[in-house]
Amino acid sequence: MRKKTIAEMHRMSTEEFRRAEKLPLVAVLDNVRSQHNVGAVFRTADAFRIEEVWLCGICCCPPNAEIHKTALGAEQSVSWRYAAETADAVKQLQQAGYRVYAVEQTHGSISLEEAAEACRQSAAEGKGIAVVFGHEVFGVQQEVADAADGCIEIPQYGTKHSLNVSVTAGIVLYTLAQAMMNN
Repeated sequence: MRKKTIAEMHRMSTEEFRRAEKLPLVAVLDNVRSQHNVGAVFRTADAFRIEEVWLCGICCCPPNAEIHKTALGAEQSVSWRYAAETADAVKQLQQAGYRVYAVEQTHGSISLEEAAEACRQSAAEGKGIAVVFGHEVFGVQQEVADAADGCIEIPQYGTKHSLNVSVTAGIVLYTLAQAMMNN
């Protein structure tokens, strides 16, 4: 099989992306310290045309050479904002009508498949979803998990009990974006 050329992929320009309709899906980064992880989330957000990325706490913000290295310019196409406190971002999103889910292993968390169904229903009702991804070592802050409308857990079957935050964001955002598009 022959690989597609850039022209054959019909990629949008940054300006076309900014004007294009987005999925009502928001990624919230709760104290994600790695600039490479932040950049990877921007790139994933661009790939699935999600609405926005919120950078909270110690997250580094664009413009930043390390973010750019991983994002490959997606930090220029995807809308973003900064909040000093993730809990404040969660409240603002809830007040704007979003259902907010933290990705964290908790008592009472729902599986990613259940979250996709909830996302499908929210999309049918015209409501948005925001998903909080946590710090590389400590995860989502307890106060943030408590403030969320629920928690999502990715089922895992090996000896490790966590995934890299950018990998987690890729899995979750892809799954929820598919649920919204196939509504």
